[in-house]
Parts: sequence; C-alpha cells; structure tokens
Amino acid sequence: QVQLTESGGGLVQAGGSLRLSCAASGRSFSSDDMGWFRQAPGKEREFVAGISASGMCIKSVDSVKGRFTISRDNAKNTVYLQINRLNPENTAVYYCAVSPKKLYRSRWYTSGAYNYWGQGTQVTVSS
Repeated sequence: QVQLTESGGGLVQAGGSLRLSCAASGRSFSSDDMGWFRQAPGKEREFVAGISASGMCIKSVDSVKGRFTISRDNAKNTVYLQINRLNPENTAVYYCAVSPKKLYRSRWYTSGAYNYWGQGTQVTVSS
C-alpha cells in the first residue's frame, strides 16, 4: 500500500526554522515529481514547492523563495522542505504529494495533478 508520511511540524516562534520530511512507502518514488502544499485555516490548499524526480527542476511560489528549500533523497524515498525565517502567515497544515505524470508549467501548482497525498503535518508560528 502506497503511503506518504509527513513529519517535522510543530510550534515555533517567528523567525525560527523547521525541516519537514515526507517519507514514502509501498513503492519507490524516485521516478516521480513531488510537491509540498499547505492549507491555512479557512483557506484553500495551495502549492508551496515542487521537485522533479531527478531533483534538477525545482518550483516554488514567490512568497517562499529564499526561505523555503525543497530537496529529496531518492535512496531514502524521502522529500524534505526546509523552512527558514518563519512568520505567523506560514501557519498551516503542510502536505506532500506525488504526481503520476511528469509535471510542467502550471501543472506543478495544481493539486489535481497529484494522486498520492500524505496526512499532513501542522506548522504553527507564534508571533
């Protein structure tokens, strides 16, 4: 059974950092593009960052560039999201996801392009 398990979330003060992990099991995802999304209270789920299977192509939204870094370790079947200089607006549940097809252009940002999702990990930033 395919499963994605996020970890690393928690309560942190503004300005702090967290490293989120997403461990995949059930099969290898080394050939799949993967992404991180987040959903804040009362808001829709939104794309945060994505990484191609090889790790050579990285996408992220402008609001996190320079602070969020996505990476992956295919040997461990794990994708990471390093989050620095957190602020209260970053409070959300963060989800990792896998796409069954190679992503391009706007497909990266579309939740419907991903077919496997984790349960999410809560990130709460206090001011």
